[in-house]
Amino acid sequence: MKLSKAGIAESSVWESKGYHLPAYDLDQVAAATKEAPTWIHFGAGNIFRAFQANLAQRMIEEQGEKVGLIVAEGFDYEIIEKSYRPMDNLSILVTLKANGSIEKSVIGSIAESCILDSANAAEFTRLKEIFAAKSLQMATFTITEKGYSLVNGKGEQIPAITTDFAAGPEKPQSYMGKVVSLLYARYQAGALPIAMVSTDNCSHNGDKLQSAVVAFAKAWVENGKADAGFLAYLQDESKVSFPWSMIDKITPRPDASVEEMLAKDGLEGLAPIITSMNTYVAPFVNAEESEYLVIEDKFPNGRPQLEKVGVIFTSRDTVNNVERMKVCTCLNPLHTALAVYGCLLGFTKIADEMKDEDLKSLVNGIGYVEGLPVVTDPGVINPKEFIDTVLNVRVPNPFMPDTPQRIATDTSQKLPIRFGETIKAYEASGFLDAGNLKLIPLVFAGWLRYLMAIDDEGAAFEPSSDPLLENAQAYVKGLSLGNVPAHDALKEQLKPLLSNAQIFGVDLTKTAVKGDLSMADTVVDDFALLLAGKGAIRKTLHDMVQ
Repeated sequence: MKLSKAGIAESSVWESKGYHLPAYDLDQVAAATKEAPTWIHFGAGNIFRAFQANLAQRMIEEQGEKVGLIVAEGFDYEIIEKSYRPMDNLSILVTLKANGSIEKSVIGSIAESCILDSANAAEFTRLKEIFAAKSLQMATFTITEKGYSLVNGKGEQIPAITTDFAAGPEKPQSYMGKVVSLLYARYQAGALPIAMVSTDNCSHNGDKLQSAVVAFAKAWVENGKADAGFLAYLQDESKVSFPWSMIDKITPRPDASVEEMLAKDGLEGLAPIITSMNTYVAPFVNAEESEYLVIEDKFPNGRPQLEKVGVIFTSRDTVNNVERMKVCTCLNPLHTALAVYGCLLGFTKIADEMKDEDLKSLVNGIGYVEGLPVVTDPGVINPKEFIDTVLNVRVPNPFMPDTPQRIATDTSQKLPIRFGETIKAYEASGFLDAGNLKLIPLVFAGWLRYLMAIDDEGAAFEPSSDPLLENAQAYVKGLSLGNVPAHDALKEQLKPLLSNAQIFGVDLTKTAVKGDLSMADTVVDDFALLLAGKGAIRKTLHDMVQ
């Protein structure tokens, strides 16, 4: 069994192994898409193949759509060269369900794969042709939040951006520069309308994309490299829109166990490829069954009717409420709590943590008891039902190879949004008491204990990468298990960290919980319990949640 158009032509072999094959003429869809493209996507990674490409396939099969989509990759060209084109742009989606069942589908909706390389005349010319097409309705993106940034971690402008600002749209080097160059081609073709839709997992993603695009246009106009009308075109929402969106689907790196399963089916050429840019790609992608995509309905040139396959189109305010529901309460905080305590208790799979009654009670309490009271119901997704799915279906899914170590990455950057926003909401409510928050401070204390890089058995472990790791660890230096300083001394040692609102979202030393006590006092008391010795993390967690 070979993943190619010729290979899947032997349909009986594939179907006997339980694969769903595209129920349409691949060549016919590809031809129609190239003639009148409606949707191009930037970012050829796993989430795209598991989500957007599958949506397009469902539109063709279930709704009679005549065209597929086009994908362009601008970071790592080898993904296209080695993982798309050799397979005739086909891929395999393996959906791992919580009930133990598995669905295997060959995805054929990708009509064309392109390389976003301005130095490659043929590739860049083809992309300009696509952007000059009147039929093109939207460009979507999964290029990560960093893809929209014009500065590095120190706030300095990236050299390629500086060069592109001065040189203009002819042959830009940067990813965003190349995208804006394509928009300039669309402007030159008659200022044609289009929606530029970030579907990256970051808050207010449309604004991030818009800011980057407009910055290029301003620089090019000021430097005489583009018509003044180009900037006006990009700032006219009836011409170019930048909708907000919320996306949610867990799509881990292709897993060895899935590769082994496909190999037993007789599938050839499954070996993952490590590109020269260290990207890990395979001809298959494994993903959970749950998925959410909520998009602000602002499409000046129309759009595919993706609501027929589960996409929710709504207002910007509703997108924002859905985003906050997910990130601040119903998913991300629960993941971070499991990540911190999972690492401390020696777990290597998130799903296994949900078999632990103490950890299960911890996240149930954070979600249902402490978080849910401050959630604004977005109306399009019920918050309680969302948490129900997260805790009863998604996180316990034994087939999803996700780890607490991966989720613990950049924890210092996640705490202010995932927990700080809930604390702020309690303080602003007028009727809720921040002193009733017991488990969120316990997560903060757990993170302080995590910074010591010693697990509950007293063994050292390697903390996940975090830009503030070394700085934060300085505040727990000198502490050891079984040697617990007095409350005031420990609080004084930790005060510079606990008062850092950039890390916790609020100054914990000024967050009142009872009388003269602050949330910092609660965190210090919890941390002292976790420091008591070997097994103290388990005992404290059990006592607090049961």
